Amino acid sequence: MDTKPRFPRDAFAGTAEHYLRYRLPYPDSLVRDLLARAGAPAGRLLDLGCGPGRATLPLAGSFREAWAVDFEPEMIEAARREAARRGVTNIRWMVGTAEELEARAASFDLVTAADAFHRLDQPRVAGLALRWLRPGACIAVIGSRGLMSSGAPWQRVAADVMRRYASIAPQAGLSPPPGRDPAAERTEVVLRGAGFIEVASHSFTEPHDWTLETIVGNLFSTSVCSRHALGASADALAAELRSALLAHDPHGRYHEEAPFGYTLGRKPS
Repeated sequence: MDTKPRFPRDAFAGTAEHYLRYRLPYPDSLVRDLLARAGAPAGRLLDLGCGPGRATLPLAGSFREAWAVDFEPEMIEAARREAARRGVTNIRWMVGTAEELEARAASFDLVTAADAFHRLDQPRVAGLALRWLRPGACIAVIGSRGLMSSGAPWQRVAADVMRRYASIAPQAGLSPPPGRDPAAERTEVVLRGAGFIEVASHSFTEPHDWTLETIVGNLFSTSVCSRHALGASADALAAELRSALLAHDPHGRYHEEAPFGYTLGRKPS
């Protein structure tokens, strides 16, 4: 099983504002369920690959202090601005990699990686997290399947347009196969291999209506369809996508049952 990251270092260059504005927030039901299952006391949170704080900000209020680290300086700057806008003051934002973070053993009550674990050296980071967590505390790998993952008819239309401009997963726009999420299964294997116990995955869906603006904005937040990745083709993709979606449904609103989930593992006491 290949668990090494395969993203270039600048994969998300220029995406911070689109990421902050157009990525769907993690559902409140997921956040509440995660905190309840983790049983985390109001101690210290560590969020790895935090981006602009999509998971850090809704979780931080349940902790005395939070650390959040991301390799992209622009992501950290966007996160700081959003934290200030929300009046959240207990987060220590850091530019750096999860693999090189220095922290004392048993110093965190919850470690999270939200839509970021696939970009990390998973076995190494899982091993580090096991050392960083206090006995009995948890790691949570949080995820969302992305804009083209639910198989709605409009998503197939959008995926057909995207394929003409970017390299996307072959199954994009198709209904997910029945059964468990393969990514969650791989994460479970990694966490068990690192020494975590009580490893289990939990799924959630959240209804959401997209607009032409938010669909294009979300795609510009991704590594394959960002303005940085597409260059001069970005505006052409946006124009063709709008035209194709309006031809499919002129009302301009596109429904999805958006999938989310997390995998939890506990450090032995």
